[in-house]
Amino acid sequence: MRVLITGARGQLGKEARLGFAAKGDEVVAVGRAELDLAAPHAVADAVAAYKADWVINCAAYTQVDKAEEEAELAFRVNRDGARAVAEGAKQGNSRLLHVSTDFIFAGDRSLPYGETDAGRPLSVYGQSKWEGEQAVRELMPEALIIRTAWVYGAHGNNFVKTMLRLMAERDEIRVVDDQVGTPSWTADIVTAMRTLIEKDVSGTWNFTNEGVTSWFDFAHEIIAIATQLGHSKKVRRLLPIPSSEYPCAAKRPNYSVLNKEKIRPVLGYEIPHWRDSLHSMLADMTL
Repeated sequence: MRVLITGARGQLGKEARLGFAAKGDEVVAVGRAELDLAAPHAVADAVAAYKADWVINCAAYTQVDKAEEEAELAFRVNRDGARAVAEGAKQGNSRLLHVSTDFIFAGDRSLPYGETDAGRPLSVYGQSKWEGEQAVRELMPEALIIRTAWVYGAHGNNFVKTMLRLMAERDEIRVVDDQVGTPSWTADIVTAMRTLIEKDVSGTWNFTNEGVTSWFDFAHEIIAIATQLGHSKKVRRLLPIPSSEYPCAAKRPNYSVLNKEKIRPVLGYEIPHWRDSLHSMLADMTL
């Protein structure tokens, strides 16, 4: 299978390149230098020219807070760029897998969000991703859209890596404890991607690891596991704080747990709990 992966220098794109190549696929991985979604007028023809069996769109503007002041750029990448990737996939007779996010939801309820729940974003980033989803569906109703959340992995910048750095530098770390979701390891996301492609499905699917936690409890587990594995530790106090004490330019959903009832039977394997995957990722980093 010939696979074109966009956003190949991001944390999920890098993991996808490695994961699909390990399965024996012919992988063409392109970053912003080769395919810039901020210039959507040039994207469609370029995507079509790759003649891929599958186009996997991991490219996105993901600077959630900065998007509040760079709204035009965020929409150009996440909405117009996503539409252009879909146009190119359609022109090239390719299937399309598009990655979306829990940020499309308001997070003002306490029940997991399902695939048919309408988006009601709180931020520019969330709105741009929600409109990107809709643009992809409009052009390619047969596209495969995967929503995920709280993504971390060995590549790129993420919450886990930030905690590893802070625990080695600071005596005290303060972490928000009133935002709830599910951490998702990039390696598990890529496995789910590849499985859904093998199953030849389409439509919108939620995927995260199993379990629910807060950012504070996630940080606590990161520090505990990393310490067991021998990572450098200076921190002595981890303090829970309300999000009101950690002001950000973009409002986050307080509850962004995604319902996985639809995907579980299709995957055909047990989705790992977030704690188990976190341990695997940190153990890999110590090798």
